[in-house]
Amino acid sequence: MPLWAVTLPMPERPEDSLIGDYPHKATYATAKQEDTLLDIAREYDIGQNEIILANPGVDRWLPGAGTQVRIPTSRLLPNTPHEGLVLNLPEFRLYYYRKASKNQPATVTTHPISIGRVDWNTPLGKTYISAKTENPVWIPPQSIKEEHAADGEILPDVYPAGPDNPLGLFALRLAIPGYLIHSTNKPFGVGMRVSHGCIRMYPEDIEKLYPEIKVKTPVYIVNQPIKVGWFNDTLYIEVYPDLEDDARTYEQRLEAALDLIEQANNGKIPVLNGAKLRSALEKSDGIPVAIFERPFETEEFEFEP
Repeated sequence: MPLWAVTLPMPERPEDSLIGDYPHKATYATAKQEDTLLDIAREYDIGQNEIILANPGVDRWLPGAGTQVRIPTSRLLPNTPHEGLVLNLPEFRLYYYRKASKNQPATVTTHPISIGRVDWNTPLGKTYISAKTENPVWIPPQSIKEEHAADGEILPDVYPAGPDNPLGLFALRLAIPGYLIHSTNKPFGVGMRVSHGCIRMYPEDIEKLYPEIKVKTPVYIVNQPIKVGWFNDTLYIEVYPDLEDDARTYEQRLEAALDLIEQANNGKIPVLNGAKLRSALEKSDGIPVAIFERPFETEEFEFEP
């Protein structure tokens, strides 16, 4: 059971995009002697990439008893329509938006994911869920069989349904032929580029999400390593490393960040905290950072002499 809420209320103001805790309220878990960072990540429903980025210098395999491990508990929503499923690849994260109903406010559920390797990229663009399968059977494509054969591993023609199936127990088929959002029998890889293009989820996450997703649900697959958004009168930036295929220089990333800041601030670049902006871009640790705060405006009163 995740120790951090994975379903959160949408921001109260339409112009805001920060969800979760206040970013300045850092949350930490205390590692036990037998823990790895991957164990802690799964406990808190975050991926391997996120926990490593948030804890530079901590050994992923032996963090050590008593080590304080930072847990990311706030994030900016990707810049997409707030509907259906959104997969932000450099963030290694999925978002599922639920509309408000008579008895429930609008919410968003977010989970870590794995994505395609460099030579098996997950495609970008808008698509939709074309089919759902419980207890799927996997028939490895010929290209994957040949790749494994080259490494001396012969894959069977058919993997029967069950917990040992690489697709796990639940699969959501995208309208892009050959691509799925599915469970996995290798959960330690969640939050990494390990698949042949499909999206993998922790088994416990997709088990809960699967019943809610309907066929024809829209799916937006985006590449947004830099996110910018408001919370009340504070502007935040949240930065992840570029995917290897799209690596840019610091100057290029700064230019992209300034474009996003301008868009978020009605076409104007405010007087930013330059040191915090540079630090966020250099660290690329996925932690939202406040880079501008609107000045407090006092009301003016007229007094009779």
